Amino acid sequence: MVRYPLAERSSIATLEDMHIRTASGQAIAISEVADIRLGLGLAKISRIERKRSVTITADADSSRVQSSSVIDDIRKNFIPQLLLDYPSVEFGVSGSSQEESELIGRLMIAGVVSLFLIYGLLAVPLRSYVQPLIIMSVIPFGLIGAILGHFFLGKTVSIISLLGFIALGGVVVNDSLIMVDFVNKKVRAGMSHAQASVEAGTERFRPIILTSLTTFFGLVPILSETSTQAQMIIPMAISLAFGILFATIITLILVPALYNIFADFMPDTHRSVDAQAQPA
Repeated sequence: MVRYPLAERSSIATLEDMHIRTASGQAIAISEVADIRLGLGLAKISRIERKRSVTITADADSSRVQSSSVIDDIRKNFIPQLLLDYPSVEFGVSGSSQEESELIGRLMIAGVVSLFLIYGLLAVPLRSYVQPLIIMSVIPFGLIGAILGHFFLGKTVSIISLLGFIALGGVVVNDSLIMVDFVNKKVRAGMSHAQASVEAGTERFRPIILTSLTTFFGLVPILSETSTQAQMIIPMAISLAFGILFATIITLILVPALYNIFADFMPDTHRSVDAQAQPA
């Protein structure tokens, strides 16, 4: 750093009288080549990986807009033009936005792992590779119900909601597991797949409905809570309550239909096993 002695840079008048030397060696006043204006300088210079950085923060009014929507709007409408005007500028998120992105990535991995574990736990006792898929087919519909629940109650899907989505995947399979197990028992007893599905829907209707309704109404007090402490867990309660309620309706219709569809392409293994077990 090359600069004037302290005595010659202690006032603005010194700056106005300063001369600079051009490439030809001629000394000229700085006012002839520069427009000097008074202003506020940076209180400090922050650097990330030895590069100057400027941090922009804001608090979003959650009643009017979500922070994720603001960030997406900035990424799509502002950042491309900024990088076009200033190619040397780099952009990135940090703080809570960065932590949220990293958490979503970890939750995605955890969700996939949980699906594989659920499949394995169902495949072993059922001794089938297809029936666990029939049982797990209600999981996407449970997620749809959870999203609709957020829409009806005017809530935004948050990180806590995603945690509820993962928990929901292990809960909604209970009713469909009861349905498939009941159909298997009827088929082993000699009943056709179509008739067994109808019998299962008729006899298991009340237990499935009661199980889902008791879970839903057990979560209603949390959904109706207005205290500040409860606001954090309400999104998870919405995911579970409405996901279970919606998946129950699908279970009574979709699971028997899928069971019959796959039965048309699969050998009747239950009857052959029972026939071999009978003494000659």
